[in-house]
Amino acid sequence: MLVAIALQLLLPDSVIRGLGNRALIPALEGALLLVLLIVNPGHVSRQESRFRVLGLALIALITIANFVSLTELIHALLYGSKAGGRPLVYASVPIWLTNVIVFGLWYWELDRGGPAIRHQPEHRRPDFLFPQMSTPGSSPGWVPNFLDYFYTSFTNATAFSPTDTMPLTPWAKVLMMLQSLASLVTVAVVVSRAVNILN
Repeated sequence: MLVAIALQLLLPDSVIRGLGNRALIPALEGALLLVLLIVNPGHVSRQESRFRVLGLALIALITIANFVSLTELIHALLYGSKAGGRPLVYASVPIWLTNVIVFGLWYWELDRGGPAIRHQPEHRRPDFLFPQMSTPGSSPGWVPNFLDYFYTSFTNATAFSPTDTMPLTPWAKVLMMLQSLASLVTVAVVVSRAVNILN
């Protein structure tokens, strides 16, 4: 999250003009990081439930802000910008990385009711099928952690489809489709612009 905050500060003005303020996404990411550090997923209380709702709202705002930045990047790449071609191509990196991080957070926060509920003996049915869950006797009592969801997000963003972790519920499939679409559009537009610059 700290890397994503630092990278967001490097975006050119032409990519963040739709947000109105250069510090909006880093401020939202910083607030989300603070909420995640305050909340202990090891136990749930009424106060932590409120923090979880706040965390989900911040993830939603970061997602929307990142999609706005992606839209502005595509517009700038297709219709020209004062920033020039190379800075715009470089601007795709923080947008893509934020996409990976934010969807990893979505998966981590929503699968089986969230990190706190996943660790309880009785939890909801899984929204994702990890390899450890489908291989009998390989990892008894295994519970996914954030790295597992981040990996799922990263592979979905690079392969534009699930790799080893399968979405099982409608919301998981919709989120993975949205992430793949955003990643595919980012890569397709940026690569075509980069080829144009190199020529």
